[in-house]
Amino acid sequence: MITKITHLTLFVSNQDETLKFYTENLGFKVHTDAMFGPMRWISICPAEQPHFELCIMKAENEQEEALIGKQGAEKPFFCIESTDCKKDYEMLKSKGIKMHQEPKEEVWGISTSFADNSGNIIYMVQPTTPQ
Repeated sequence: MITKITHLTLFVSNQDETLKFYTENLGFKVHTDAMFGPMRWISICPAEQPHFELCIMKAENEQEEALIGKQGAEKPFFCIESTDCKKDYEMLKSKGIKMHQEPKEEVWGISTSFADNSGNIIYMVQPTTPQ
C-alpha cells in the first residue's frame, strides 16, 4: 500500500542560491546536504513537515535545464500553507520577492502566489478553519 509522498525534485541552475531562498525567506530547514560522488544532494523541508523533502537538484542536461523556473508551467509547482497569509505576504514582499497578487479571501481561505528565485510559482494558502 502506498502511504505518502516523501520527495519532490526541483531542478535549479544554482543550488546555493536556491537553498538560501527557501531557508532564509520561507523558513525551510536543511534535511540533507551531502556529496554522492560528483553529485551534491540537498533536500530541505518545511519546519513543521520534516518527512517531506524538496530536493534541490542541479540541472545536468538540456532537458533538466529547460525545466528551471517552469516546473509547473504557468500553474503553481506546489502549494504551501500559512497560519497568517496576509502577514506572510507582507513579509515576503518586504524581502523583495515577486508577489503575483494581493492576498485574496475565498470561502475556503485566504491565498496568494509568488515566484521562487528561479521563477517557479508557489501558491500560499491560509485555510478557513471549520467552525
